[in-house]
Amino acid sequence: MAAELSTGALVMSTIKDSGENISMLVASNKATFLKKAKGRIFFTCEDGTLIEEAIQKALLTEEGQTCCMKSEGKDKDGTVVSIFEFEWTIKKR
Repeated sequence: MAAELSTGALVMSTIKDSGENISMLVASNKATFLKKAKGRIFFTCEDGTLIEEAIQKALLTEEGQTCCMKSEGKDKDGTVVSIFEFEWTIKKR
């Protein structure tokens, strides 16, 4: 859930900033586990520009768009323990 939220929060924020009525839905996801997760894991997503571009294209074309966003899970030492990829679909309503 935290991995999805790190990408979904960017999607929701970008939609809100656009001022448009846009729907969003996860179409698929993939997870890769690199190391046993111990303690608190922090998930981050650096793909804000990807969703901004997808939303711009959806608004220009009025067609649904997809955007694949990556979330990395890191432990307190900064070691990457997991990588999640979420394919978001967006469409202007």
